[in-house]
Amino acid sequence: MQKVEEELARLVQEVGYDKVEELFKKLSGGKRLRAKLILKIAPNSDQSPLLAAIVELIHAASLLHDDVIDDAKLRRGQPSVNATEGSKTAVMLGDILYSKAFSELVGFSKEIAATIASSVTALSVGEMMDVEMAKSFNADEKKYLEMLYLKTATLIEAAAASAALLAGKEKEPYALYGRNLGLSFQIIDDILDIISDEKTLGKPAMNDYVEGKTTLPYIYLFDALDDAEKERLLALHAKPLTPEDAAWIKKRMQETKSVEKAYDVAKALSLEAKNAVADKELGDILDKMIQRSY
Repeated sequence: MQKVEEELARLVQEVGYDKVEELFKKLSGGKRLRAKLILKIAPNSDQSPLLAAIVELIHAASLLHDDVIDDAKLRRGQPSVNATEGSKTAVMLGDILYSKAFSELVGFSKEIAATIASSVTALSVGEMMDVEMAKSFNADEKKYLEMLYLKTATLIEAAAASAALLAGKEKEPYALYGRNLGLSFQIIDDILDIISDEKTLGKPAMNDYVEGKTTLPYIYLFDALDDAEKERLLALHAKPLTPEDAAWIKKRMQETKSVEKAYDVAKALSLEAKNAVADKELGDILDKMIQRSY
């Protein structure tokens, strides 16, 4: 991972603007999941660290834009760029990171470049779908999972598939692994938004529903409620929750096992991913991710 961090520093420095370096250094690196995935799948390729850095630049850019869209004040427990520098700067920093990543991506094979580039298009479509879906309560599980795939899983899928190409491995099993890892990862995040506290999350608890995001536990809860309770849940959508309302939602989720149902979906996706790629280290990544919530 040290080589990946060195490549990231080099790419940002090559932009040639001190303000970009300053702001990028303030960004929390997070788990570097996509980079670690590339290094594990293609450990012997000299191109792996650079590809990992490119994907991490793209991911960072998408988070910068996501925070502007959501008007998020915190990112991984730290003030977001749009909170400290303003939305204009956050958007432009994201654009710079995207542009630099793509300028480096053209040095890879056509298939790898196309795989990553296509995922970025899908990611942007997913972000737009998320914005549209937040305008009203979405009770359609299939529609939600489609958006989740585009917004979150597609870049992880592309990272795994591209790493397989670098390593001369079969692309499709690794693409399936990355897709399911991405979906499971986000479903667990959705669960943590409900069952964890603000200190653990680095952002307000139950913030997804306040922002209008109808995640799987809320979809399952809605299906289990009677008509009067459905109306109450709909009335709370995309509004600040009082402690009483938040407690009611959590209580009814516990009674209807809505969180457990969402967790079962994540576990099934994880199992399918493990069966697709017989690799202990990749299986361990799935196990650690699934265990984050319980």
